[in-house]
Amino acid sequence: MELSQLEVFLAVARERRFSRAAEKLFRTQSAVSQTIRKLEDELGEALFDRSSREGVLTDAGKVLFEYAEKLINLRSEAAESLTELRELQKGKLVIAANEFTVLYLLPLLAEFRRLHPMIKIKVERALGKSHPDDVLRYAAEFGVLSYEPQETSLHSVWYIWTSWYSSYHRKHPLASAPQVSIRQLGAESFVAHIVSSPYREKVLQLFKAHKHTASHGPGASHSAGHQAIRRYGNGVAFVPEISVEPELARGELVGIPVREVQLKRKLRLIYRKDANLSHAARAFLKVVEAVSADRKGRYRFQREN
Repeated sequence: MELSQLEVFLAVARERRFSRAAEKLFRTQSAVSQTIRKLEDELGEALFDRSSREGVLTDAGKVLFEYAEKLINLRSEAAESLTELRELQKGKLVIAANEFTVLYLLPLLAEFRRLHPMIKIKVERALGKSHPDDVLRYAAEFGVLSYEPQETSLHSVWYIWTSWYSSYHRKHPLASAPQVSIRQLGAESFVAHIVSSPYREKVLQLFKAHKHTASHGPGASHSAGHQAIRRYGNGVAFVPEISVEPELARGELVGIPVREVQLKRKLRLIYRKDANLSHAARAFLKVVEAVSADRKGRYRFQREN
């Protein structure tokens, strides 16, 4: 009994006619009939009811059908596993990220490269608002977002979160305060990107709700917040804690909670719902999950949709 014979047998059983099975297999009806007869002779059992013009299975045929399906599926699974092995040795992974989110990809990419050194990784740098479109039009397999995507055709996986601080140069007058209010911040000169983002708009709305405005300091439209604060000692930035961790650890900056602000920033990986992930992409998700489980704390692998 050969797998090629079982493929013909399954085709006849599913199509319920020898002629339709022959068309599907691109073979003649006589060739299909000969294959079935040879299989029946080898097994010593009739597989189809000859009294019916349709391909009705006998009891023996029904038993063989279950095993034949398993064997053919197992062959497909074996072929896919070998393909996966080859692709994990040679594949490519494209991820869309911006200047901020790419920093928090680095530990994940380092671990992925350690486990799969032959896979090429390409990080496409672009504004965060374009990442959903990049993924949906197949320009990237993953995007990294700091906001929840609105597109229903995307999956998202939350893998890291951070609280927001008002961040100051260590010599700033408010640097020793245990907590500050929006009223106090309203009198300060802010250093920030001019590029709009969902979180920037949330902060501006918070100031507006408390009848204050956030004024922009020197260099605001050209520099990242913590870099500009180091340069302009009187500046203040409202930033995610994780983005200034090295500066906080070295004592270059001071992070202070804002009484009225309870924002949490999550970083998410997004990918298409209607497409099968490549083997490289599935391997990357496994790395993200493993790193999150190992580091714990602000790392968490949680599917959102």
